[in-house]
Formats: sequence, structure tokens, C-alpha cells
Amino acid sequence: MRISVLGAGAWGTALAISLAPRHQVTLWARDAQQTDAMQQARSNQRYLPDLSFPAALHLTADFDRALHDAELLIVAVPVSSLRGMLQRIAVSPTVRPVIWLCKGFEAQTSQLPHQIVAETLPAAFPRAVLSGPSFAQEVARGLPTALTLASEDIGFAQRMAQALHHSRLRIYSSADVVGVEVGGAVKNVLAIAAGISDGLQLGFNARAALLTRGLAEMTRLGLRLGGKAETLGGLSGAGDLILTCTGDLSRNRQVGMLLAQQRALPNILSELGHVAEGVYTAREVHQIAQRLGVEMPICEAAYRVLYEQLAADKATENLLSRQPSDEFATD
Repeated sequence: MRISVLGAGAWGTALAISLAPRHQVTLWARDAQQTDAMQQARSNQRYLPDLSFPAALHLTADFDRALHDAELLIVAVPVSSLRGMLQRIAVSPTVRPVIWLCKGFEAQTSQLPHQIVAETLPAAFPRAVLSGPSFAQEVARGLPTALTLASEDIGFAQRMAQALHHSRLRIYSSADVVGVEVGGAVKNVLAIAAGISDGLQLGFNARAALLTRGLAEMTRLGLRLGGKAETLGGLSGAGDLILTCTGDLSRNRQVGMLLAQQRALPNILSELGHVAEGVYTAREVHQIAQRLGVEMPICEAAYRVLYEQLAADKATENLLSRQPSDEFATD
């Protein structure tokens, strides 16, 4: 299959590397200088240093060229750039399937990616989201990874999952787009909270409690938005939550650990040099939860640390001081 990956960040590059041995893959980057540098080094030194590109992977900064021969478009930009990218795709005279990788809610609109897609892409374009527990470095190295590909058209999801699946990248199909996207968004906020817990050296017991209660928060919101409980307990929910809250490669967890050291958020983000989606998603989750009346105390605590300058240790104290309740209460 001829595939164009639109976006040469860490995840787009990693997926292009993973798929290139089995498909004709073009990796598009908007910056011609970055493209030239990657072409010369045959690697993406900015995002995945020292990981070489397969010989067959093609690079381009020409957007029209990237679209021209593609049979499948994989959109690998942050959620903040998704609408603009889809608008560029929508004016193409050729209808092609589109799969997006971003996780989070759009600022101002608080929309999930599939809602942005519905507003910007003509209905004729088949569409799906690919999500799950996946550190880009490990995917690029060929380490085993399992993901979920979801579309309202389950037949399309199954065909795409079969086409992209290989022994090191296991892909499962689903029709629950909402559940997959909510899991991918909320887990980043919870990873910041987990980083705070680890940064304060609260121990493994605390981390396990945070992940479990965080999953309950994720599920409450997901169900309220129309997702399914089994999806939120699967790869794109619990699986991604476990990885992002415990793995040392998690940027969102790193943000939390640095917040626990009372570092200023602008300095943290500057030091990371990569997008940490949980920082922006925390604000949208806070607004959505308040509007819908969904209780999400861990996500609320992360929001207050990020945006109201509440000290990390004080936020933790507030959580631990909450009154006990039935474990499986709905709020």
C-alpha cells in the first residue's frame, strides 16, 4: 500500500519507520530544512536520534506530492494542528482514507479529534483513529507494540487493521471511536498526576491507587461522552494509562515529576522541547467535567497545579483528605 505519513514528529516518524519495510511509505515534514537534514542523516535527529531510516522510506516537504500517489493518509500532527491539516486534505480532488494519531481535546472547542474530522472532512473520506500504549522510540526500534484502530465503519477498521498489522505492531479493530479517543486524551492528564506522585516519592502503593482511581475517572467521562467501558479498560484506555504513568519515556510523567520539584511550568516545557499534550488537555478536561458534572478529582488536582499554581504537595494532601466512599460509586 502507498502510505503518506503527514507529520515528522516522534510518533509520525516512528510509525513511518515501522511501516516502511512492508509498504511504500512517504514521510512528509512541513519544514524543508528539516526534511533535507533527515535525508542527509537518514534519521530524525531532533525527535528520534540515532534511529536510522529504512532504505525504502521516502521523505518530502512537498505536501501535494505527499498526497498525489497515496492510497492512505496517516495524519501525525498534534490535535492543535489537526483542523488545519484536514482542511488541506479536504480540498484534494482525490478521496483517500484518513487515519489520525493525535490524542487530546481541541482548545476553545473542547472537541475530540473525530468531531474535528466530522466538521472539516467530507463524508466520502473513510476515517479512523489509531491509538494505544506506544512510546515512539520503542516502535521505531521494532519492539512489540499493540494498538487499537477505531472507526464508526467497523468494516473499514478491520481492513485497515489487517493492512497495517505486522508481527511487531499488533493492531486490533474497534467501532468505539469515542472510547478510544477519551482514553488517549485523559491518560496524559493522569500521567502528570502520576509524575507528581513519583516526584514526591509517595511510593508504589500510591502510584497503583492513582492509576486505579484515575481509570475510574477516565471511565466516568468516557461513558458520559458515549464511549464503552470495555474500550476504556482496553489498550487505548487502561493500557495507555499504565504505560504513560509508569514509563520513563513519558513526557507527561516528566512534567509531573518536575512540578513536584516546584519548577515553573514554562521552564519545564522549554526544557522538554517536545509536546506534552497532558498540559493542554488538563484544561479542557477540567472544563468538560465541570460542564457535565463528572467528578474527576485527580484530573482536577493536576489542573490546579498546572493552572492555579497550587503546590504539588498541597494538591496531594487535598486528595488524601477526601472523604471515603463506595469504590464503585458512579460519582
